[in-house]
Amino acid sequence: MSETAANYIPITRRTLHDEVLERVRDMIIEGRLEPGQRINEGQVGAQLGVSRTPLREAIKTLASEGLVEILPAKGAIVRKFSARDLADILEVIKSLEQLGGRIACAQASDSTIEAIHKLHADMLALYATRERLDYFKLNQAIHSAIVAASGNAVLAEMHTTLQARIKRLRFVGNEGPEKWAGAVAEHQDMMAALLRRDADALSEAIGRHMDTTLVRVREVL
Repeated sequence: MSETAANYIPITRRTLHDEVLERVRDMIIEGRLEPGQRINEGQVGAQLGVSRTPLREAIKTLASEGLVEILPAKGAIVRKFSARDLADILEVIKSLEQLGGRIACAQASDSTIEAIHKLHADMLALYATRERLDYFKLNQAIHSAIVAASGNAVLAEMHTTLQARIKRLRFVGNEGPEKWAGAVAEHQDMMAALLRRDADALSEAIGRHMDTTLVRVREVL
């Protein structure tokens, strides 16, 4: 991961579980573990240089996030989502982010909004150098930060749960320069509205971004 992307997560100590979890999650997001594929613990463990115990713990966490399913007699399977699953999840995420954004515009501190703006600037830097995975992680962090700026812990928890389930789909939705540029432009609109504390404009920008995300990902599906 680039130094720029690493700066946005204030981790003081990385455990083995954290490292393995992130690596396996990245393998799913990038498609190295494909939807519907069984996770071969021996093979993946060898690739990561870890034993089965930390790998199994990471898989349990990914199952709780909704990225993996643990099936009897089959083991851990990378979850496969239908177009309907995607549409349903994005519809709810859109509503959560619009509500979180409205509350943030009204109540978030200047320093909180400026911190989100800093994440946006870092994301643009990664876009300029085409560091796609790091860009994606920062992109998702911005969505989470806007919701978290509402100060509503229940809202943030629901958003985190649903956002985790479709990370792979949202990642592939930006494949190709035109789609990626469109997503960046939409984020620019979101950030401009947030900096103005214009709740209506932010809600519209988020809604438009989610609607076009659905179109982009459906093309891939």
